[in-house]
Amino acid sequence: MLKRRSFMRASLASGITALALASGSLVSFGAQAAQPIKIGFSMALTGGLAGAGKAALIAMEIWRDDVNKKGGLLGRPVEFVYYDDATNPATVPGIYTKLLNVDKVDLVVSSYGTNEIAPAMPIVMRKKLVFPSLFGLAVNDQFNYNRYFQIMPAGPEPKVDWSRGFFELAAEQKPKPQTVAIVAADAEFPLNAAAGARKNALAKGFKIVFFMNYPPPTENYTPIVRAIEATSPDIVYVASYPPDSVGMVKAAHEVGLKVKMFGGGMVGLQFAAIQKNLGPLLDNIINYDFWVPEPTLNFPGVKEFLARYQEAAKGKGVDPLGHYLPPYAYAYMQVLAQSVEAVKSLDQAKLAAYMHQHTFDTVVGKVKFGKNGEWAKSRVLMVQFRDVQPNNLEQFAGPGKRVVLYPKAWKSGDIVYPYKK
Repeated sequence: MLKRRSFMRASLASGITALALASGSLVSFGAQAAQPIKIGFSMALTGGLAGAGKAALIAMEIWRDDVNKKGGLLGRPVEFVYYDDATNPATVPGIYTKLLNVDKVDLVVSSYGTNEIAPAMPIVMRKKLVFPSLFGLAVNDQFNYNRYFQIMPAGPEPKVDWSRGFFELAAEQKPKPQTVAIVAADAEFPLNAAAGARKNALAKGFKIVFFMNYPPPTENYTPIVRAIEATSPDIVYVASYPPDSVGMVKAAHEVGLKVKMFGGGMVGLQFAAIQKNLGPLLDNIINYDFWVPEPTLNFPGVKEFLARYQEAAKGKGVDPLGHYLPPYAYAYMQVLAQSVEAVKSLDQAKLAAYMHQHTFDTVVGKVKFGKNGEWAKSRVLMVQFRDVQPNNLEQFAGPGKRVVLYPKAWKSGDIVYPYKK
């Protein structure tokens, strides 16, 4: 028995010695294989866009968990490193500098929204990183960065494509409207949207009788609507952020605005809480959207994703339905993951080349990028609210309340015209 124990000890000692001799390469390899792939970003978790930012983060965390359950990327787990940008563009450059220089993240993606994406661009460009971005309108127009990829389906000419459908619908009506009013908040996104609206209006032969930028925050929108009404436009295009959108809709009803089309570029009317708040005041408004529960938009996996998002969102003070932003927050991570797995590398040049050349299958359908990193073909929806009941959130969970009018490939119903009969 003693001899056997001595032999076992000697064998164990020999094994340890042999392992120690190889430890340099083995430990190094093991540590490298176990190191997570770190993805860094800022996100609006407080401030004016906090509700949307928190919803986006929930969707991204669902994606992260899905990927890690399948073994991660390149055989390595995925880890998020993120900081609250407080919906303040001034904080964004410092966050991305820290992510890259201190946290040493492997990949970056953007925060939510135009105003938070643009300040990160110079930092990302200096490092020559791929930059998947979440809902920025025409950000790359000023940078022309060939590693920028926008998940929002604005199209190759984002400023113009954003409102194209609104004015194409208007031009198809009989009798054709003649005059248009355009009003926008004095901030980067709405100004970009209003510039595109002006171009589309003139291209369709409309006369612009009113054009106004108002300062955010504005509390009383009734004087703006009265000023619009004084010019007697046939259609009104509004480019606004959520608080402004609510204010404009309520002011339009208070004044009794009589126009043939109203809406266009109002952020916030896509959010369940605002839809419930405004209720019947939304009826017949035509506004942009990106996904609604109409049968023409039943992309593979989107309903399953939304069911998981809605469960995860309970009690967190975010959009309980998650139709607007969360599917795209999940999708831009899908695009990044598919690219990494395809090139089997984190090499930024290879990732960018792959993302330019290929079509991606996502929960928001097939995604193909153009040369400027925007969608190669626009899919900005124009939807019309129909027969909205007061104080009823569940009505928006199914079809029929936001009918898709444009583009024709995704159309689910016909327009109710004019806005005020």
